[in-house]
Amino acid sequence: MSLTPSEVAQAAADLLEAEKTGRQIGLLTLRHPDLDMDGAYAIQKALARHKLEEGHKVIGWKIGLTSRAMQDSLKIDIPDSGILFDDMLFENGATVPQGRFIQPRIEAEIAFVMKAPVAGADVTREDILAATDYVAPSLEILDTRIQRKDPETGEARKIFDTISDNAANAGLVLGQERHRAEVLDLRWIGAIVTRNGEVEETGLGAGVLNDPVESMVWLARRMAGYGQIIEAGQIVLSGSFIRPVECPSGSHIHADFGPFGSVSCSFS
Repeated sequence: MSLTPSEVAQAAADLLEAEKTGRQIGLLTLRHPDLDMDGAYAIQKALARHKLEEGHKVIGWKIGLTSRAMQDSLKIDIPDSGILFDDMLFENGATVPQGRFIQPRIEAEIAFVMKAPVAGADVTREDILAATDYVAPSLEILDTRIQRKDPETGEARKIFDTISDNAANAGLVLGQERHRAEVLDLRWIGAIVTRNGEVEETGLGAGVLNDPVESMVWLARRMAGYGQIIEAGQIVLSGSFIRPVECPSGSHIHADFGPFGSVSCSFS
């Protein structure tokens, strides 16, 4: 790993402070030009350790950068992942309090809720389907505790900044509908996403690594390399099939998944 333990700890502390104060920090990749994937996940893990010490509980995982467009924009060829905590879960139709997030955006996703643990470097799609209790429509709320672009150099944040920042994860909203994953072709599950009644984005599950189940396989295998597993009862956001939608104050977001269901939230 490229960073020292003290550098990892400081980066995690700075990100926590940014979340609490609403003041973004500069790019970690400028502070640490040799920051790599292992270093970024080490920062994320240190961040998670602080949250657990504060009394929060892990309720699941999110998978990001699953679409070709998002990967191309960051010049990578693999997704990333982050950790979901109990204070991130909002009720369907909830209003997010003003000031809760810095620069909130939303994405539409298919959520997997697990009934059995999944682990190992050789996990298959059959393993994922067997371990899934149900799938549901969902929104992921994104936020960034790191500047999207350095104001002096114009340098954009990189994948290692995003991973360090818990994959830009901030919240999630689950729809009420529940479906058996094994009887659906999730590639054809899609959504029409509106903001204040106007269509902003549309997409299909196929935008997520061609199949959201394959996204789940990727996560389980990646986690095995870091000694982690997907636990029974956890929620996993399998990846967005739309581009992020900005959510300034006063935004009402509705994602219509057709027969699959719907999910919504507002920002005060």
